[in-house]
Amino acid sequence: MLNQKITIAVDVMSGDKGLAELLPAVISTVKEHDQLTVIAVGQQEQLKAHIGNHPMVTSGRIIIHHASEVVAMDEQPQSALKNKKDSSMRVAINLVKNGQAMACVSAGNTGALMATARFVLKTMPGIDRPAICTVLPSIRSPYKHVHMLDLGANVDEEPKHLQQFAMMGSLIATAVDKNENPKVALLNIGSEAIKGNSLVRETAKLLQNTDVNYIGFVEGDGIFFDDVDVVVCDGFSGNVALKTLEGSCKLVAKYLEASYKQNIFTKMAALISKPVLRSLKSKVDPRNYNGASLLGLRGIVVKSHGNADRISFANAINIAIKLADQDVVGKIEKQFSVEDGITSDSEQVKG
Repeated sequence: MLNQKITIAVDVMSGDKGLAELLPAVISTVKEHDQLTVIAVGQQEQLKAHIGNHPMVTSGRIIIHHASEVVAMDEQPQSALKNKKDSSMRVAINLVKNGQAMACVSAGNTGALMATARFVLKTMPGIDRPAICTVLPSIRSPYKHVHMLDLGANVDEEPKHLQQFAMMGSLIATAVDKNENPKVALLNIGSEAIKGNSLVRETAKLLQNTDVNYIGFVEGDGIFFDDVDVVVCDGFSGNVALKTLEGSCKLVAKYLEASYKQNIFTKMAALISKPVLRSLKSKVDPRNYNGASLLGLRGIVVKSHGNADRISFANAINIAIKLADQDVVGKIEKQFSVEDGITSDSEQVKG
């Protein structure tokens, strides 16, 4: 149950699969939340052809908003920013800036989305760079997941940037999970204090002098098995870790499928263990963890995986709903407004 009426702008022209998968996700999510309205942003003729007479449209729960252009998945960020000012991606972000929507969701080009969102919405005072944050499965966390950032928005960070990521990650864990004192760790090649490069070691010193509940270093396997709520890293390491996890899940699934199909006996074993396999799939299915938040902006932007199907895209929309309902942007802005010694370089892309 939502605490308030929520309006989300969705770039339904984005991603590899487009309207055929994204619109069903929009419809199912609107049906799930009585107080939700979705502004479906895209080329009007195509949208009307797909859902123009749907009851959710005629009732006003889904609003069609025209955008004449689409950002290609391989388009350069600067090109999208300068030459696609009426793209479904940019129009959706503009709706957030203008207050017509409380958040936007897109499965489009990550670089273009970040560049456009940063240009249109700007970063909050006190935050130098936005970070991409998502949830990953966890065994030891009582919440069954861990928040991890940055996952690729930046690749050349300084210690102060990771410090800001840690603060934002802690705040989002508190807002979303109702976790009043989330445990924050830095991703490293070892748990000992002497391990790691200068970026990690210097960041650790900074975090020891903040209000963040910093518990030290965590290794790659500890993301899923250690008692930690927020994992902080640079964008390069985070993106590699995320893609490795996704690939590992697919590998295990392929091995299981091949093993169960070997002969009549393994096929019988598969039939008997079907409930267990279904439960396992639900817990590790990457579609259930789709949707990454672009934290640090003056508005909520959620990035869906480019090849998202209707199930995974619906999950991304639900993340945007939760962030809007919990006013995560307001809470981050309030926290950074009272922090001393953290200033923003306010570097903005021109477009």
